[in-house]
Amino acid sequence: MDKFSIHRVPLHPSIRQTQPTPIKSQQSFKAHLQEATNQQELKVSKHAHERIMERKIAISEQEWQAVSDKVFEAHSKGVKQPLVLMDQAALIVSAKNATVITAMDRTEAKQQIFTNIDGTIVL
Repeated sequence: MDKFSIHRVPLHPSIRQTQPTPIKSQQSFKAHLQEATNQQELKVSKHAHERIMERKIAISEQEWQAVSDKVFEAHSKGVKQPLVLMDQAALIVSAKNATVITAMDRTEAKQQIFTNIDGTIVL
């Protein structure tokens, strides 16, 4: 006769009591979101950096901050790849990756057809 072995499983599984994790700060969600958004900055791809240098495009810190703010705002509204039109330049940005993909000066931009964009930011 074959021997059968039955494993006994407890009827009441043991439940480990854990301590609730303490809340680190009483910061509101809005304040936390603003703090997280302020830490984000746009990156410039190698290709875009080369285009900015060879076309001698000058963008000030204040202008970069304005571009960054508007790109993150557009991303929050569902825009994935906006065209950013500035006085001196046109930038195509990946809002999802927070990266400037390419750049050109405005005179060159007048002769271009922009594809694969889903929003435009005019500064």
